Amino acid sequence: MAYRKTSAEIDRLAATREHLVTCATSVVTEVGWSQASVTAVADAAGIAAGSVYQHFPSKGALAVEVFRRAAGREVDVLGEVLQGPGTPAERLSRGVGVFARRALENRGLAYALLAAPAEPAVGAERLDFRRRYRALFAEVVHQGIANGLLPAQNGEITAAALTGAVGEVLVDPLGTHDGKATEELLAELTAMALRCAGVPADAQQP
Repeated sequence: MAYRKTSAEIDRLAATREHLVTCATSVVTEVGWSQASVTAVADAAGIAAGSVYQHFPSKGALAVEVFRRAAGREVDVLGEVLQGPGTPAERLSRGVGVFARRALENRGLAYALLAAPAEPAVGAERLDFRRRYRALFAEVVHQGIANGLLPAQNGEITAAALTGAVGEVLVDPLGTHDGKATEELLAELTAMALRCAGVPADAQQP
């Protein structure tokens, strides 16, 4: 008879896997993908390096899981804002502001998600999530065009430009720890996003 894990064993393995992902996320935040070795993650989790492979077949598989979890949270938050109440201009402004502020509040992880050198598998995930960000922006732009609140344009190109521009601005040392500098960066970034979408000046929030 084939051995079947008990429910307690399954729960224990699931809890260990979650703990590994949490620890790996912290390590990546601190040192980036290239330095987030299996040994470093295992040390952070308080287990033997070999035990990591009981849950993930490779460092790349663990890195992909970390990326999917972290980037998925950002997509969900951005989606909630962009699909929430308000005019297209208000939603774009809030969405870019929320996304940028979250990045500035967790700079190490934000840089890892946006641009830090990573294994090819993580690079592929990064491209996929950029498409998801772009789709969210495109939906708002298309709604604005349909409602006559935004000028006629290729919404997909505008969304791609927004996605690329926001990421590029945040990659460079994500501002400073000075609150005023951060607020100025956020104001400039949201203003750029509204201009990119063609939001009329009188519809832009100060």
